[in-house]
Amino acid sequence: MPTIYLVRHGKAAAGWDTDLDPGLDNLGRNQADKAAQSLAVIGPLAIISSPLARTRETAIPLAAKWHCDPRIEPRITEIPSPTDNLSERAGWLRGVMGDKWCNLDQDLRNWRQGVIEAVQGLEQDTVIFSHFIAINVVAGAAEGNEQVVVFLPDNGSITIIETRADGFRMVERGAEAGTRVN
Repeated sequence: MPTIYLVRHGKAAAGWDTDLDPGLDNLGRNQADKAAQSLAVIGPLAIISSPLARTRETAIPLAAKWHCDPRIEPRITEIPSPTDNLSERAGWLRGVMGDKWCNLDQDLRNWRQGVIEAVQGLEQDTVIFSHFIAINVVAGAAEGNEQVVVFLPDNGSITIIETRADGFRMVERGAEAGTRVN
């Protein structure tokens, strides 16, 4: 079964409460380079990225090493917010992060299922550049945990899972961050 390397994007130039689609800051670009160095020896493999700027920019160093273009996959993007108001969006996210999927609305449960299906449908070893909550979706599915946040993947961290006919198996959680859930 395929091995999937889930890379959380590097540090963004702005937070969830200040920009809808920021790119990377200098630290984020360094984290992207470090992730590429770590992964370079296992490939080339297929590369998939969320469509958001910070994930596409994090994928650039590895794609350059492997001389390929990442495929953009909208289903592995950031969790959809019910508002574009940046201050409301940040408060909403803090509330969601401390909850369980079964308590959230159907649109969010559908988004979660789309993340799972996008990863489960992969037929070859793949590197995915994605986001904090999307990585938690896959980690939670691998561990049978319904919490929205099951661990705190750091920027540039690499979480390794295997896909199986009946779901996922956690191989290794990525390095954890000091991100607060509440």
